[in-house]
Amino acid sequence: MTDAPPPSDNYQPTTPQPLSPSDERLWATLIHVGGILFYFVPALVGYLVLKDRGPFIRAHTLTALNFQLSMLIYWVAATVLAAITLGILSILYLAIFVVVVVFSIIAAVAANKGETYKYPLTIQFIK
Repeated sequence: MTDAPPPSDNYQPTTPQPLSPSDERLWATLIHVGGILFYFVPALVGYLVLKDRGPFIRAHTLTALNFQLSMLIYWVAATVLAAITLGILSILYLAIFVVVVVFSIIAAVAANKGETYKYPLTIQFIK
């Protein structure tokens, strides 16, 4: 056995370092585009991990998360309506998917330019 000193209890939590503007734009763009394939997961992870790294990334992860959660609710409503109408209103799935793709791309372009973007049709769950 070695006579190593016990670990010290001097753990100090560190504050997260702010991201550079180019990193903020990159992460915001990836979060918006990631929502097309992975729904709300990139926005949720991005919000939880990056929200304290700068106001720009916080604003974009917050708007992306609210948008994706809103689309999830609309998707559930479309499922109920499609079931009630025996599939007649299942076209709503396509409409919701098109809305997600179009608005996510618009938001990603705005984020890449360093601009803010406010999604339409969004319920503000998190403020």
